[in-house]
Amino acid sequence: MPEDRYIDALLSDLAQDIAQFSEIRPIQSIFMGGGTPSLFSAQHIQRLLIGIQKQLPFADTIEITLEANPGTFESEKFTDYRAIGINRLSIGIQSFHDQHLKRLGRVHSAQEALRAVAIAQQAGFDNLNLDLMFGLQDSREQDSIADVRQAIALQPSHISFYQLTLEPNTYFHKYPPVLPEDDAIFNSQLACQALLAQHGYLQYEISAYAQVGRQCKHNLNYWSFGDYLGIGAGAHGKITQNTPHHIVRTTKPKQPEQYLKQDKSDRFSLAIKTDDLALEFVMNNLRLKSGFRLDTYTQRTGLSVQTLEPALTQCLQQGLLVKHMQHYYCSEKGWHFLDSILEKFLGS
Repeated sequence: MPEDRYIDALLSDLAQDIAQFSEIRPIQSIFMGGGTPSLFSAQHIQRLLIGIQKQLPFADTIEITLEANPGTFESEKFTDYRAIGINRLSIGIQSFHDQHLKRLGRVHSAQEALRAVAIAQQAGFDNLNLDLMFGLQDSREQDSIADVRQAIALQPSHISFYQLTLEPNTYFHKYPPVLPEDDAIFNSQLACQALLAQHGYLQYEISAYAQVGRQCKHNLNYWSFGDYLGIGAGAHGKITQNTPHHIVRTTKPKQPEQYLKQDKSDRFSLAIKTDDLALEFVMNNLRLKSGFRLDTYTQRTGLSVQTLEPALTQCLQQGLLVKHMQHYYCSEKGWHFLDSILEKFLGS
């Protein structure tokens, strides 16, 4: 079966990655995303999880997330997902307006989105993320507010709220839709952020809002420049072997058929240049509302704090960054001019 073949390839991929590393660390989180992993049966995903655990220990508090499209929800299937150890779902709703879903090319309806959330909650998922988009074609501020209100009413633990971007090599990039004016998009974002905060969904990352203590562990690790293994077609990983000279990014073939061949020559890894580490670290950590600590910088890059200068001092003097209790993070001004901050760290 195609599913068995792909699971075999994932486990082989993981074994090849592990063979390169001298240190075995417990897995703190697993995030199954990209495409529609909820098309896999619970039986196949269980085989994957068992196979992973044979190669790497699981932390007692491991977070295991499965991305799911509303159109793939079946009550029995998601009850089985919960039973095999998946403890977090991320549902790609995008909008509760049928006209916006149709323009996005989504195959589900607003009613199916509501049904999916109900099925997830009935299956025992109390750690639930809902994806929403704003800045859509022909959308108005009241549309975005209505989407956020509907999401809040469903009481998920986490809401991802992000702007539509026209990514290269996509249909929308080739045939760009007419989007609202920038000021209108910004005003919609501010209004929705205020509504989320009012109902206890606190922003902890540029596009992520969570109830207290319900932030996504996988997100926090990724944006704090932590290490992660990436297995699967098109997967990316980042592993630290030795700071600062051997922090490696890995990339796997994008095309499934090429990936399934498991040709080692198709596996790409590249050490991050030492001169780029300051920018890479800051670029990730400043997406987090909590920012970073200097001791975390030295621990994860192996560089001295002086390598952040003079950019760090300049950002503080210009009011783009704030220092509080050993944390450096974006001011409200800096939050909206993140690109300007990052430019200062080029070549730090």
